[in-house]
Amino acid sequence: MDLLVNIDVPDLMAAEAFYTTAFGLKVTRRFGDGGVELCGLPARLYLLIKPEGSVGAGDDLRRYARHWTPVHLDLVVDDLDVALARALDAGARLEGEPKTHVWGRIAALSDPFGNGLCLLQFLGRGYEEIAPTL
Repeated sequence: MDLLVNIDVPDLMAAEAFYTTAFGLKVTRRFGDGGVELCGLPARLYLLIKPEGSVGAGDDLRRYARHWTPVHLDLVVDDLDVALARALDAGARLEGEPKTHVWGRIAALSDPFGNGLCLLQFLGRGYEEIAPTL
């Protein structure tokens, strides 16, 4: 079984530029003008052109202002400060100051299209600090 991650965006060229610049991902395939496949993460990432106002799941209209969603990307990085600077330079928006927990550091961001994502830098034993293996 594979995991594929799809991200709807209103501007494919801008989204490609953001995700390749911010996270060092590479384009592996293009689907005409409708999408691109990116590699460089454990799961393939697909940027799909979906115009604002088009019908999405549950007949909800797509909107690209910042919005809450229960599903978002968490990208694990070696150095939060370096990764955060790179993402911000590429156009990400920081949502509050990075926080430090016993398991690591986290910065909440949104991409230029309102999609939420977090950068995580594990410290010590990472999540094992709060939830030992069963």
